[in-house]
Amino acid sequence: MRQSVFIYFFIFFVLISLVGGSVLTTYSQFVADGPLTERTDVVIPKGKSLRELARHLKEQGVVHSSSVFELGARAGGNAAKLKAGEYSIPPKASAKIVMMILVNGQTVVRRFIVPEGFTSRQVVDLMDGMYGLMGSVDAIPAEGTLLPDTYHYSYGDTRQSLIDRMQAGMSRILAEAWAARDPKIILKTPYQAVTLASIVEKETGLDSERARIAAVFYNRLRQKIRLQSDPTVIYGLTKGKTDLKRKLTYADLRKNNPYNTYVIYGLPQGPICNPSAASLRAVLNPIRTSDVYFVADGKGGHTFSATYREHQANVQTWRSVRRDRDALTELQKVGKAKSLPVPKHAPDGFRELPDAALAVMETPEEPAEPAAAPSP
Repeated sequence: MRQSVFIYFFIFFVLISLVGGSVLTTYSQFVADGPLTERTDVVIPKGKSLRELARHLKEQGVVHSSSVFELGARAGGNAAKLKAGEYSIPPKASAKIVMMILVNGQTVVRRFIVPEGFTSRQVVDLMDGMYGLMGSVDAIPAEGTLLPDTYHYSYGDTRQSLIDRMQAGMSRILAEAWAARDPKIILKTPYQAVTLASIVEKETGLDSERARIAAVFYNRLRQKIRLQSDPTVIYGLTKGKTDLKRKLTYADLRKNNPYNTYVIYGLPQGPICNPSAASLRAVLNPIRTSDVYFVADGKGGHTFSATYREHQANVQTWRSVRRDRDALTELQKVGKAKSLPVPKHAPDGFRELPDAALAVMETPEEPAEPAAAPSP
C-alpha cells in the first residue's frame, strides 16, 4: 500500500515539474527578444480573432511563435483587448512588448498636409494617394471651405472624416477672423472675405505682403477699378481641376466668365482656392495705403505703386529682370553658364502675362492719383 502511494506521489510531482518547466519555457519565450532587426510597421486588420492575429504577427515576422503570443495574451487576460490599426514595432520587441503595444493602441500617427492655395479638387486628388486612408469623398467640397493645415490621422481613418475636419477648421478660423475684422472694411459677408482671401493667397506667398496686397484690391474695389488678377482668369479656365500649364493669352483675358476679373467689376463669383488663415486675417485687417498696383520685384516679392506712371516704371524694371533671368536660363540649358544663378521669383498675378499684356492691362482704367491713403 505504501509503495502504491509513493508511486502516485512520484508521478504527481513529475507531472507538476513537467508542467512547470513547460510554463517557464513558454514564459521565457514570451519575454525574449523578438525576430525584428529594425523598426517595422505592421497593420492589424479589424475583425481578426486572437489566433488569426497571432498568426498574422508570425507571418509578418514580428514574433517567433504564434502559439506563444496567443498563450501569453490569454494568460494575461488581454485576449479581447488587442486593437486593430497600424503599429510601429521596435527592433527585438518581445512578444510581450508587442502585446502591450496592441493593448494600448499605440498606432502610427500619419500626417496629411493641405498646402495653402490648393483648390478643393487638388486637395481631394492629393488624398487619393495617401496611404492608410479609406473610402472616398462624398463630393468635391465647395471652394474655400477647406482649411490648409497639417492633419494627423491613423490607418483606417476615412477620407471623408478628414474633409469634415478641414471644413470644421475653416468654419472656426473664419468665424474668429470675421469677429475680429476691421469694422471699416467694405466686405459685407464672410463669403466675400474668403473670396478675396483666395485671390490674395494666389498672388503672394509672403506673410509680409498679404495685408498690403489686400489693401490694393480694396482700393480698386472702392475706386471701381477691375481687380485684374490673372489667378482669377486661370480659375475661370480650369475651374480648379488642374493647372493651366501655359501662359495666359489676350484671348484668355477677354473671355467673359464670372471669375475673369479682367472683364467683370468687383469680386469674382466665389473663391478660387482654399486660402490660409493668414490670408483671411489679412483681408479682414488690411493696412492703409494709396497703392492700386503691384508687380513682381525680381527678389521674391512685389513692388507697389499708387500711380499708373510709377507702375509702368516698375513693369519696365520687372521686364528687365525677367529678360536677364530668361537669358541666364537659356545659357544654362546649353551649358554655358553653370555657375550663374537664376533669380528666384515669387508667384504673382502678373508674372505669366505676355509683355504686351503687362503694358496694357491697366491702361483703360488708369485712376486719378489719390490724394491720401484711403481707408480699407
